[in-house]
Amino acid sequence: MRTLTRWRETTILLACTALIPVSSHAEQGELFGWIENQPISETWLNAGFYSYHFNRDKGLNNSNLGFGAEYRFSTVASATAGRFYNSDREYSNYIGVYYQPVHVGPVRLGFVAGGFNGYPKMRRGDWFLAAIPVASYEYKNVGLNLAVIPSYKDRLYGALSFQLKIKVF
Repeated sequence: MRTLTRWRETTILLACTALIPVSSHAEQGELFGWIENQPISETWLNAGFYSYHFNRDKGLNNSNLGFGAEYRFSTVASATAGRFYNSDREYSNYIGVYYQPVHVGPVRLGFVAGGFNGYPKMRRGDWFLAAIPVASYEYKNVGLNLAVIPSYKDRLYGALSFQLKIKVF
């Protein structure tokens, strides 16, 4: 059973990385740089996350299904909110803002800062603030957010979090 789980996780990781083709940034020779802040209007929806936890022996939930939305109002910023079934097998809500002013090829880099709840060992499930490093890739109507969730004592468990999203407007 453990081999099947590792095979499934590896397949998901490989599928996510295969979504990243070469974009116009790389073709123009701009491997690394600052993104010009311009207004845009895009709405993205997601069905939660897949988390690859660093502590593999804790029996944590990796499939963090839910529903979320992201409204990109700028080339460097977007607002996000949603609900998902978290790693501790409880429901969590979140609201926040992505700020991603840097690109490496087609990938935006920055962080998402906001409020989260529903983690029983963190403030007894009440709301708390967090800032999380994130990389995003968007191609036409599909995208991927990859966040690095840091561990915090024995209250929050660190993970790589993959969030597939689709653009609806």
